[in-house]
Amino acid sequence: MTQCPHAETAAAVPLSGPRFQTEPAQLYREMRRDHGSVAPVVLDGDIPAWLVLGYRELHQVAGDPVLFSRDSDLWSQWENIPDDWPLLPMIGRKQPSILYTVGPRHVERARMISDALEAVDPFVLKRHAEEFADELIDRFCTTGATDIIASYAMLLPARVLARIYGVSDETGDALVGSINDMIDGRERALAGQQHLATTMFDLLAAKHVEPGDDVASRMLADPGGFTDEEVAQDLMVMMAAGHQPTADWMGNSLRLMLTDDRFAASLSGGRHSVAEAMNEVLWEDTPTQNVAGRWASRDTRLGGRHIQSGDLLLLGIAAANADPQVRTDGSSLTGGNNAFLSFGHGEHRCPFPAQETAEVIARTGIEVLLDRLPDIDLDTPAEQLTRRPSPWLRGLTDLPVTFTPTPATGGRA
Repeated sequence: MTQCPHAETAAAVPLSGPRFQTEPAQLYREMRRDHGSVAPVVLDGDIPAWLVLGYRELHQVAGDPVLFSRDSDLWSQWENIPDDWPLLPMIGRKQPSILYTVGPRHVERARMISDALEAVDPFVLKRHAEEFADELIDRFCTTGATDIIASYAMLLPARVLARIYGVSDETGDALVGSINDMIDGRERALAGQQHLATTMFDLLAAKHVEPGDDVASRMLADPGGFTDEEVAQDLMVMMAAGHQPTADWMGNSLRLMLTDDRFAASLSGGRHSVAEAMNEVLWEDTPTQNVAGRWASRDTRLGGRHIQSGDLLLLGIAAANADPQVRTDGSSLTGGNNAFLSFGHGEHRCPFPAQETAEVIARTGIEVLLDRLPDIDLDTPAEQLTRRPSPWLRGLTDLPVTFTPTPATGGRA
């Protein structure tokens, strides 16, 4: 067995359990109090890792791709990882996706993805989001009540992304469960990953025969000479990273607006408050809580810890956003402060066109919902709302609401 990197440190924190659902902010505060800015954690199967809690330390790790590499082959724990480990979709070996590509090839793949997304007309993207939003709202607007997560937020991003990527609407709907299973890292994670992979390879086969004005076709036509395997893997990343965090961004923002008096007065249509709620969520309740990962390419020190070559470091996005060293006033940040780390940092951060795509989908989804159902209200005590049991993404299991029944529009554009 490979030496545990935490042999010197007692009480490593399991990166699982109900507290990631119920009180993650308190959990991160306790970890920072007990361990400092870099905490020892254990993953499923007692696999050791480090969780980077400090804003400056996370900035350092994400900004140094040589010392803290994305090359998962460096990991010293591979001999202890079973083939059916449920976290393999999140921490994979020899996955030819952009997540694990380093050096010039990573730069070239990031350019290919950015170019393919940037070519999407923003007005067309918004129109797709409005069209699907209206269609989904039509399904429940006459009833006066719904679970806004299951009937709306969990469906909208995947449908819009499927449309711009070139996937059929029906196939896009079927991907939602697979993506959720893969990201939650439980017993169905590998099956979810396989279904997503099959869908992407089928898409590329169809686009070779009949290219279209879509992201997949543009990626295939890129002059960088990428293989179908590379393009399919990158599309998997783009679909998973684009759908679930965006759905959770919508859900978490709506929860804030429906439970916080600062936003109550604007539910009749104030556009500015939607942007403020979304920005505050990226600081205080970010969908992307923890990210795997980086691997130390040599022995080093970080946050007072001795990091051994081959150690896995997890980026504690939520903890770093709340780091008291950079949040000295303890205030809620709802204005134009975009220094949060919710989209990552460094050369492996979320490409800017992907961030813009997510923001257009989430904001349009919220605005259309509030336009159509202006008196929407929470149908359960706020303290009874629950979250999915994932240490990676933070999202609501449900968000029951009531509203005055309104007629369906017939899927207006």
